[in-house]
Amino acid sequence: MAGWAPVLLSATLFAWFCTFLPAVAEGEVLLWQLDWVPSLSVSLSFLVDGLSLTFLLLISGIGTLVMLYSDSYLRGDPQYARFALYLTSFMLSMLGLVAADNLIALFVFWELTTITSYLLIGFHNDEADSRRSALQALLVTGTGALAMMAGMILMGVAAGTFEISEIVAQGDVLREHPWYLAIMILILAGAFTKSAQVPFHFWLPNAMAAPTPVSAFLHSATMVKGGVYLLARLHPALSGTEVWLWTLTIAGAATAVFASLQAMRQTDMKQVLAYTTLMALGTLTLFLASGSAYAITAFVVFLVTHSFYKASLFLMAGCVDHGTGTRDLRVLGGLARAMPLTALAAAIAALSMAGLPPFIGFIAKELGYGGSIEAASSPLLVTGAALIANALMFTVAAVVALNPFWRRGGETPSKPHEADWQMLAGPLILAALGLAAGIFPHVLEHYAAAPIAQSLLGDAEKAKELHLWAGVNTPFLLSLATFALGLVLYFARGALRRALESTVGRLPDLDARWDDVIDGLKGFAAWQTRLLQTGKLRRYLVVIFATYAGVMAVTLAMKAAVVVELDFSDLILKQWMVVGLIVTGAAIVTVTRSRLAAIAALGTVGIGVALTFIVYSAPDVAITQLLIETLNVVLVSVALLRMPLLDPAGTHDHRPKDAVLALAVGGVVATLLLCVLAVPMDMRLTQFFEEASYPDAHGRNIVNVILVDFRAIDTFGEITVVVIAALSAYALLRTTGRRDRA
Repeated sequence: MAGWAPVLLSATLFAWFCTFLPAVAEGEVLLWQLDWVPSLSVSLSFLVDGLSLTFLLLISGIGTLVMLYSDSYLRGDPQYARFALYLTSFMLSMLGLVAADNLIALFVFWELTTITSYLLIGFHNDEADSRRSALQALLVTGTGALAMMAGMILMGVAAGTFEISEIVAQGDVLREHPWYLAIMILILAGAFTKSAQVPFHFWLPNAMAAPTPVSAFLHSATMVKGGVYLLARLHPALSGTEVWLWTLTIAGAATAVFASLQAMRQTDMKQVLAYTTLMALGTLTLFLASGSAYAITAFVVFLVTHSFYKASLFLMAGCVDHGTGTRDLRVLGGLARAMPLTALAAAIAALSMAGLPPFIGFIAKELGYGGSIEAASSPLLVTGAALIANALMFTVAAVVALNPFWRRGGETPSKPHEADWQMLAGPLILAALGLAAGIFPHVLEHYAAAPIAQSLLGDAEKAKELHLWAGVNTPFLLSLATFALGLVLYFARGALRRALESTVGRLPDLDARWDDVIDGLKGFAAWQTRLLQTGKLRRYLVVIFATYAGVMAVTLAMKAAVVVELDFSDLILKQWMVVGLIVTGAAIVTVTRSRLAAIAALGTVGIGVALTFIVYSAPDVAITQLLIETLNVVLVSVALLRMPLLDPAGTHDHRPKDAVLALAVGGVVATLLLCVLAVPMDMRLTQFFEEASYPDAHGRNIVNVILVDFRAIDTFGEITVVVIAALSAYALLRTTGRRDRA
């Protein structure tokens, strides 16, 4: 049941999403909304337009094939039910991410994908590499997500709404807002870490520690595409500025070229495919830098193209690993005879990856070159980066599709054999879809390119027409140059790999530096623990109060909130006497060496506070205060008789420092209260309790009614805490007494 339930669920979702295709293709936008936290303007709203529906279909469709594949690939694994739960949760989280129309809801689903991917990457938790890779992915993407959350909050405040469909309609407002640069940087931090753009790329290849079905799903349609989706979704609101254009251009070009070069250095089939995913993510980011129709259409087509061939190739790599016991390209060879269907799937998917006609990859490449020629940043830079990346991808496709199946290979750990139908269905179907989309491109144009152009450009007519043959033009000539350069690089791959080892291989290894960062973080935590967690209650109190006083004082100074005018002219003798009583009690605490005298002096301060309540006509609160202070003096005095002297010799007199800290905290609190009282009070809550106390709670004492009716659960919780603390103190004192007698 654990094997087929996820398959049926994802297939049902895919079929349901397909029913939205006609309406979305006609330009409709479907929206569902449910209030979640209305006081914070957070709603659980979902939007289905061309962009979100394309992702929904890719996630659920590829998810169905991955679930089917997993049932066979992990058959017999005692933890498969747990794996199926993780993978299904991951899929549902990703579906929520791409459908969410509220920034806060999107962030919640975003973090759910982070958590579930952590569980999937670390599924083999008995292996150190899996645990390290899972933690690395969690920390890198999670840190970026925290920055992104700050950007989303700023964006929502600047736009006056957290609904994405309303925000994207206010592009001009956001671009002219003083917070625009901060918003863009924070949003890009989340998107770039999620989609592994340079220099945050190092976590993605390590995520190959996950089982192959996870790699196929994560790299083709889910987590790593989350950052690209966010860039596309917010494109109408944030694009159109020089900083957006050049940031995405440089990041995308650097990622595409660097990843392509790194792919040529790898010998593990999954690692090769992982770096080609980085190349694809860089290319998609490059397309989103510009707002031209060519670039957006190329983005759509390449998004779908990459999802088809990458999922197919990863699942194919799993079939090879399953059938031979290795993924080492230096060993694999001659598998076509033993694994003909796997070889067929690899060949078809690789042809689309290489960009050869009549596959959809050819159309995507032509559109990409068309967009690079019209790039608003630097056509030469963008076209050059695209040419290098595409040529290297041609070479990598040849290496993956030809070498394991058609060249002479070595001895594999197990005798090669074909996988069963559940494992072959995914790679064959997805590879065939890449061919079908190339032969019938108008289907992709009608149901994806035009609706996404409507979402991002505001006009479906701006989408470029998709043609398998668009004539002899500059993109076609660049395609020919790509094929020629790719062939040269394929036949010179040995020399190229050696050259890359001596150049790219000597670049700083950020993955190796990751361990240094973690060690440094652990060292800082240990130092902080030694400094703060000393086991001494006094140190804890000093740190807490000093931090509070410092933070509040800085805040008051930065906000220039201290505009208090003191007027003591209306105070009479009894009020001055109460003040004198409180000050005297506090002064005695600072000079006495007797614990009992200090406790009695503190009780005097409490009595002074009770008298203040009486002066200002709150006798019930005063009585409560008086009873509590009396009880405190009695109980603490009894407890002190059982406690040892902390400093019997009197060698460490902390009272002067403590007095300064107490004055600082008291001064900050008093200043804060005076600042609050200096502005008109909002009396709506007071008015509510005055009007509702008797009719609703049948009580004339408003304070009592608030405590026992309106705040009943809160008051009960406070009583529970006090009881638990009292029981703990009683147990501690009894233990101390027994130890002393012993």
